[in-house]
Amino acid sequence: MGVRSRALEGLEVKSAAPSAGFWRGRRVLLTGHTGFKGGWAALWLRRLGAVTTGFALAPTINPSLFELAEIGRDLDSRIGDVRSRQALREAVDAAAPEVVLHFAAQPIVRQGIAAPVATFDVNVMGTVNLLEALRLRPGATRILVVTSDKVYANAEAGHAFRERDRLGGKEPYSASKAAVELVTAAYRATYFAPKGVAVATARGGNVVGGGDFGEDRLVPDVVRAWSARSRPTLRMPHATRPWQHVLDCVAGYLVYAERMGDASIPAALNFGPASAGSVTVADLTRAMLRALGAEPEFDAADDGSTANEMSALGVDSRLAEETIGARNRLDATRAVEWTADWYKRARSGENPRTTTLDQIEAWTALGES
Repeated sequence: MGVRSRALEGLEVKSAAPSAGFWRGRRVLLTGHTGFKGGWAALWLRRLGAVTTGFALAPTINPSLFELAEIGRDLDSRIGDVRSRQALREAVDAAAPEVVLHFAAQPIVRQGIAAPVATFDVNVMGTVNLLEALRLRPGATRILVVTSDKVYANAEAGHAFRERDRLGGKEPYSASKAAVELVTAAYRATYFAPKGVAVATARGGNVVGGGDFGEDRLVPDVVRAWSARSRPTLRMPHATRPWQHVLDCVAGYLVYAERMGDASIPAALNFGPASAGSVTVADLTRAMLRALGAEPEFDAADDGSTANEMSALGVDSRLAEETIGARNRLDATRAVEWTADWYKRARSGENPRTTTLDQIEAWTALGES
């Protein structure tokens, strides 16, 4: 599949966008604000006028988007661990949130395989701890728990998963996120729905975008190789994933949080590219290297570490489009271009905060033309 193949082509589309009219002055608790998606969400919430409290571990990587984009300026940043019930209760009391966005997680598949107990503890019990703190302190009207596109029982038959498909997980990360779905559903039915509190889960596809420096993630690995003038090494070059730009994914989450107060909105939605949007790891790598101005070449690893990882994954996000108007504005080609532009601008010395805010503005402008 070439870089300009059908899977990497498409036109800009208009779609629902986060509304300042909803978020302005609204009190928000955002967990995971020191992470990649959480950082973009924090900056966007500030732009929309929300009064945000962040709760997360200190960044574990250097550099990090949190530090580079000075995200701590935009919210009440509280450093803590979701495994601590006391710390979470204190954060919830301080935030007094109307809206809760739960991004905090252990997000890496191979780290989950290497450290399963910690993965289940952070992802499952961390969610339990947050929902329990919110149960004990009434006030929130909307609680959105971010899980993953990997929550489905994947027999790798090649079809894109819909929200009604069976949950599962053959390795600890996926299983932990499927368990989070069950935990959230139980708290919703038992404690929150009877009080009129909307609780939902967002199942996002794989994201790309500037400011991701995580270990064992494709784009950061490609960027590190580009910076070192070397070739990246891919573990699963033929694996397919539903890649999308972080702005499209985060926009979907924010719009979902706005709309989930309507009883007709589903309690779980997928967020990903159009059905033709799943692209191989190899093709995404070639596209990213070309966008960075490097030769589109890579090495393939054969270290036996991928036995439990999915080789084929796709999600069907039509329900999100039909119910809340969420649809990606950036096709895969543009998503790669915007991602590469962020890193090139950072390498040239431009302020990463400015670049990140510029891209939020540019994404918003796509729907205004």
